[in-house]
Amino acid sequence: MVSSPTVADAPQKGFFGHPRGLSTLFFTEMWERFSYYGMRAILAYYLYAAVADGGLGIPESTALSVVGIYGASVYMTGVVGGWLADRVMGAQSAVFYGGVIIMLGHICLAIPGGVATVVLGLVLLVIGTGLLKPNVSGLVGGLYSDDDVRRDAGFSIYYMGINLGGFLAPLVAGTLGERVGWHWGFGAAAVGMAIGLIQYSLGRKNLGSAGAKPVNPLPAEHKGRVLGRAIGIAVAFVVVLGGLSVSGVLGLDGLVNVVSIISAVLPIVYFAVMLSSKQITKVERERLIAYIPLFLATALFFLLFEQQPNTLANLAEADTDLHVFGFEIPASWFQSINSLAIIILAPVLAALWMKLGDRQPTTPQKFVGGVFFVGVAFLWVVLSKVVVGDDGKHLPLMLALVFVIMTVGELLLSPVGLSASTKLAPKVFASQTMGLYFLAPAMGQGLGAQVVKLYSVDNQQIYFGIVGLATIGCAALLLVFSKSIKRYMHGVL
Repeated sequence: MVSSPTVADAPQKGFFGHPRGLSTLFFTEMWERFSYYGMRAILAYYLYAAVADGGLGIPESTALSVVGIYGASVYMTGVVGGWLADRVMGAQSAVFYGGVIIMLGHICLAIPGGVATVVLGLVLLVIGTGLLKPNVSGLVGGLYSDDDVRRDAGFSIYYMGINLGGFLAPLVAGTLGERVGWHWGFGAAAVGMAIGLIQYSLGRKNLGSAGAKPVNPLPAEHKGRVLGRAIGIAVAFVVVLGGLSVSGVLGLDGLVNVVSIISAVLPIVYFAVMLSSKQITKVERERLIAYIPLFLATALFFLLFEQQPNTLANLAEADTDLHVFGFEIPASWFQSINSLAIIILAPVLAALWMKLGDRQPTTPQKFVGGVFFVGVAFLWVVLSKVVVGDDGKHLPLMLALVFVIMTVGELLLSPVGLSASTKLAPKVFASQTMGLYFLAPAMGQGLGAQVVKLYSVDNQQIYFGIVGLATIGCAALLLVFSKSIKRYMHGVL
């Protein structure tokens, strides 16, 4: 996403043997993820909760779809955020201003202003996350020289911060939102981002010159015209779409449909442009063709995986026995399981790959595993309901295992997704292919926003059963063609 050169002129000691700036980025991302997952844990509940209970009273299927298109929009704006950092403001400034906009978005959600403040808040969150998220990771790499053996360990520490924030957020913001008031939960997310911004500002000097300036700035004579046109189009799009939605002309359902269409069309345009280019070789074109089924597998994976904050959140709140050892837990706590499972299972899977060495599964086979396990997770929901019967509620442990099984799939697919994108990308489209990868989860969540309209608590077994079986069928199909895909990859592992 961000092509920041490795400068490594930051202070090289001070955080567990790593550059001092790593602590700055660790806590920045931890608090940003705290704000993101804290808000996401209660967003669906707030949208469809009755007005008498402090919610907006939006129809349940619409509320779950809105959560889906929010996630899709975040991934789509990440492409723009990386471009702005590279060409206009530098990664450091992009992270700071992105954090400020995120905080303002959470403040809007914390204000009880109805649909208008929710739409404005979500728009600000999409813009801010698009600026911050793709650039903060690039800054981590800029702390190390190219041959620094600490680089991989540094990223491992950094990703631990992501999951620590994701684990704590639903426990804090979720509890406040469900037990005190929805706007208290959103306020906690705003406070979390504010803390992240304060420590980022205080520790920014430890980042050195990594990302301080754009690495490929727009020529001065073109900068004003390009930026003016881009900002004008973006503002007009947001104002028109937001205005039509809030006024009722388009409505929330219409907004969902528009974003879903955009999420599906953008990748098609990207692939069409790259495949038709005369600047790529025959081998590069075939590698790009091999990338298409992997891209679609990623989109399918995220279509299911990102139902954690909508259909699965609804299941936890509406049809799960929340009593554990005499204590009634908030339904939002289930949103912490994925992050906790990553913290526990990621080192185990990394050790397994090290032990297997050359005998570990190929890239297409790992994608098959990721899609298979997320499909199994959906079937586990069906099994969980069968165990308690139609009149019973899901047992907390059974539902918790759904999130754990999904995490196994995530650890198989997500780590190799970016790697495959870099290896299969044509040279002239290296950066664009990285941006294309992030459109896969956007596409998955955009289409998922349509799929979740078929869900209800009453038809949960049919919904999760059909979607789970169809996904496992796609995994089997991908396995059948894995050798052909591997052949088109031309030696890429």
